[in-house]
Amino acid sequence: MKLVTFLPPAGEGSGVTSRRGRLGARVDGGRILDFAKLERQLAGVTMIDFIQDSGVHMPRAQALLAMLPELSYSGILDERRVSLLSPLPRPVSIRDGYAFRQHVEAARRNRGLPMIPEFDRFPVFYFTNHLAVIGPGELRVGRDRLKRLDFELEAFCVIGKTVLNPTLAEADEAIFGYGIMNDFSARALQAEEMKLNLGPAKGKDFATALGPWLVTKDELAPRIEPTSSGNVIHARMTATVNGVLVSDGNLSQMSWTFAQIIQRAADGVMLGPGEVIGSGTVGTGCFLELNGSGVTKDQWLRPGDVVSLAIDGLGVLTNHVVEDPSR
Repeated sequence: MKLVTFLPPAGEGSGVTSRRGRLGARVDGGRILDFAKLERQLAGVTMIDFIQDSGVHMPRAQALLAMLPELSYSGILDERRVSLLSPLPRPVSIRDGYAFRQHVEAARRNRGLPMIPEFDRFPVFYFTNHLAVIGPGELRVGRDRLKRLDFELEAFCVIGKTVLNPTLAEADEAIFGYGIMNDFSARALQAEEMKLNLGPAKGKDFATALGPWLVTKDELAPRIEPTSSGNVIHARMTATVNGVLVSDGNLSQMSWTFAQIIQRAADGVMLGPGEVIGSGTVGTGCFLELNGSGVTKDQWLRPGDVVSLAIDGLGVLTNHVVEDPSR
């Protein structure tokens, strides 16, 4: 199931539910099922609510999908008429991993540094701003962040149940679904603050794009390969800027699986439903790496640029850059 949070067309929604977004599902033909109009018991349910109480809400959503040919037309919307938000407009938290060796090696080599041996010892992550999440559409940024503004091609998973000190199997079992993440980065700010060895902050805290929908893990079953290190997902990852292909990789290239990152994150710490775990950037998945490797030449995102991230099975997440003087 492809779960979405969306704003209905003008005049077709009112009250708190429409302002914060409605819950629905994206189905074939570019259609959106509006759960609130089709099932009274799903009215007012947010994505976090849905995940936290999925044992109750999921069967209701599945029943709607099973009845698709018979459903009321008023509850089925053309995707082009709605505004897709992030599927989780306000995640409980976001931890972003560092799981692709190719990206880490290239980024360090471009700075004249050897590969750090700790990369192979344990997966790492940092916390980013879960209150600055956007979905498809505009990326509004101020002038300071337009200095070497970068995209980052990533995937994410969402925790669906409480987990503490899990085995790898339990960590995989705790995943509710997956989606695409664009970890936008202001590289000029990031380069300055990283000199203090405390991790990225102002270079990252202004926007993280998630979307276009949240795909439940059962739908990705044909792409999932169980291994002794946890599930590996085989899915091509690409990025285009203004229609030009700039990045090409595969989610199976993660050196650390989502299960291993979750296991590390939940070591002595309880994770709960609605928390987001990012994969980190795939190899070739940002201009910082591409510029340093000579693939591109001092190319960064600028106002008017359109960046689209695609992952097989997860859709396409598209954002266009807009300079916002108020920021």
